[in-house]
Amino acid sequence: MSEKQAKPSANQTDDIETSLYKKREKIYPREVHGIFATLRNLAMVTLLGIFYGMPWLQYDGHQAILFDLPARKFYIFGWTFWPQDFIYLTALLLIAAYALFFFTALAGRLWCGYACPQTVWTEIFIWMERKIEGSRNKQIKLDKQSIGGEKLLRKGGKHAAWLIFSLFTGFTFVGWFTPIDMLFSDIVTGNMSGWGIFWILFYSFATYGNAGWMREQVCIYMCPYARFQSAMFDKDTLLIAYDEQRGEPRGSRKKGVDAAEAGLGSCIDCGLCVQVCPTGIDIRDGLQYQCIGCAACIDVCDDVMEKTGQAKGLVKYTTENELEGTKTHILRPRIVVYALLLVIISSALVYSIATRTPLEIDILRDRNSLYIENDEGFIENVYTLKIINMSNDEQLYALSVDGLEGIEMITQSAEFRVNSGGVAEIPVRLVVDPAVLKRSSSDVNFTIESKSTEGLSLTETGKFLGPVSF
Repeated sequence: MSEKQAKPSANQTDDIETSLYKKREKIYPREVHGIFATLRNLAMVTLLGIFYGMPWLQYDGHQAILFDLPARKFYIFGWTFWPQDFIYLTALLLIAAYALFFFTALAGRLWCGYACPQTVWTEIFIWMERKIEGSRNKQIKLDKQSIGGEKLLRKGGKHAAWLIFSLFTGFTFVGWFTPIDMLFSDIVTGNMSGWGIFWILFYSFATYGNAGWMREQVCIYMCPYARFQSAMFDKDTLLIAYDEQRGEPRGSRKKGVDAAEAGLGSCIDCGLCVQVCPTGIDIRDGLQYQCIGCAACIDVCDDVMEKTGQAKGLVKYTTENELEGTKTHILRPRIVVYALLLVIISSALVYSIATRTPLEIDILRDRNSLYIENDEGFIENVYTLKIINMSNDEQLYALSVDGLEGIEMITQSAEFRVNSGGVAEIPVRLVVDPAVLKRSSSDVNFTIESKSTEGLSLTETGKFLGPVSF
């Protein structure tokens, strides 16, 4: 290939630069009303209510839900979890992952459209924007105006509201990890630590930037879910789609004109489905990864169909099979597998937490010797027991041992106190007559019983080593 052929023309270069570095065009989502808009607003109010209200809820003398990282305590109402309970977090992450797979395979991007934090916070920021700057058309008109008193007042008021709400969001987020009443008191008295100020400002800035400025760019360019969602879709997955067979050919017409006689489809090409879309796509172009499944296009299209005297459902929740005229299968292998995994893991987690004992014993053998034969001919094993109190109160424990006939325990004290979250290291020496040892390794049971809390006890099995018997 010659140099002339290989070198792109000036127009081609301009086209390449335009496609790769095209400036973002601001999206002005039109306000929409309908059943799905109501559901989204209900989800937004519920989720924001939980986020902002839960840290202020008290339970049994402490914050109802508090992930106290410095103290390494995680309060969830009546339960207290410790770093040793990390396995429960693993189970929760697995449940969240399989729930996402299950609902995506079943009903598409329900999470993105109704519960994703980016969607929820963007909705409240858009609501504030509409209250201050006005409707979509007024916002467009305001942006085109030259700098003046009204524009500065409205723009400044909007950003002030955003910043105040973002600061409150950052404060609340930190309140999930630091007792929020103490955090509020520190702010009022000016005793905030440097790290506390940093994290409040950090999450405030993240909220302000993501929900106020970036919006759909987070969903389109930053969120990995948009990229791999297609791997969880199949022809039976519920998705939002435009009925092309019914809607084409598009075209405007006067009210009362029969579309069939005019050679037109149901779509009047009003463009409202594009105007209400928070990511600015045209649902009539087919399934796109930018679609977050918010169903705003369904609400506005149904409204237009009703006003033009046509049947609703030109844009609707449907499946590819239904659009092609074939039967939709709700129960299919992947749905069954995801559901079974969810039930199994969730049941195991609930059972494990319900039967959990807030006490842990680690048995550490003396590595310097397998066993010791004392002057009296008895066999001795030396251990260090680590007792972890995972309850909310100080506990008085009693230690006992059994498992071998005539076994004797030598320790400084058979009773000891351990603070909440504390660890006690108890040196223990076990002495056994070699005549009762039938093998080189025998099981012995260490039992810790609380004298402070009735029914709180735990037994762990260790190994007692002795000479090989023949």
